[in-house]
Amino acid sequence: MVLGGYFATLARMRKRYPTDLSDAEWNYIEPHLPAPEGFGRPRVHDLREILNAVFYLLKSGCQWRLLPHDFPRWPTVYWYFRKWRIDGTWQRINRALRERLRVRLKRDPQPSAGVVDSQSVKSTAVGGEQRGFDGGKKVKGRKRHILVDTEGFVLKAKVHSAKVMDYEGIKTLLRKADERFPRLSHLWLDAGYRGEDKGADWVQKTLGWTVDVVERPKKPAPEKVLMAWAAEWAKEGVEVDWQELLPPKGFVVLPRRWVVERTLSWIDQQRRMSLWTTRGYVRAGKRWCTLP
Repeated sequence: MVLGGYFATLARMRKRYPTDLSDAEWNYIEPHLPAPEGFGRPRVHDLREILNAVFYLLKSGCQWRLLPHDFPRWPTVYWYFRKWRIDGTWQRINRALRERLRVRLKRDPQPSAGVVDSQSVKSTAVGGEQRGFDGGKKVKGRKRHILVDTEGFVLKAKVHSAKVMDYEGIKTLLRKADERFPRLSHLWLDAGYRGEDKGADWVQKTLGWTVDVVERPKKPAPEKVLMAWAAEWAKEGVEVDWQELLPPKGFVVLPRRWVVERTLSWIDQQRRMSLWTTRGYVRAGKRWCTLP
């Protein structure tokens, strides 16, 4: 206990990092952390400093061995990160934060609808064996599949090889999702989840949920063709402005799909998630996705 107080004092003396938890954040997260087991060697390190080190690692993207020395030793931080991944602590924290935010937004704590999408991310040569080539995105690496609610809060995440097609990866992502989220009954997907007994069709048949496939606007006909159509209609006495047939220029917000794309953008802002360089990310990657 003396050593624990000593390390806690050192933590308060060090210079604060931008990723450190505030007092209000720590007061809410602390009750969801595992309590001491009551036997064995007393806990030495302050769990708040362990969390601060994990969030620093997530935001900065540094290697475990390059953690600043004013944090606990990297093997200690990694031990807690791995232990909390295995015993479900990260999942409990994510669920508690999500439900609290939904209540503050005057929503039911349990979502009734969700949005699914994936993102392929490059990995380096030391990225492990679970890598593949995404022919559509031209990316060699891994793919993170996420399920979010209509507010963009992560419900489930799955990491697999980038070569796995979306309509196959969703089967792994939604495994036991109906048990964890009993109110969930509707999904929005993109066109990559089409196919018989695949993607949207699999969700409807297996889980019994309704599905809406949101597609991007189709490419317009060339301007010369539109002008020719307008000229033909004019011969029949119908005045048509061919420019009104053109879709709006620039970025087009797709209904509901922008929610999950925004969440993927949030995840990408963490340097640890922008390029996967560490072995074992297939198991740990889905926990990293829930930390932001």
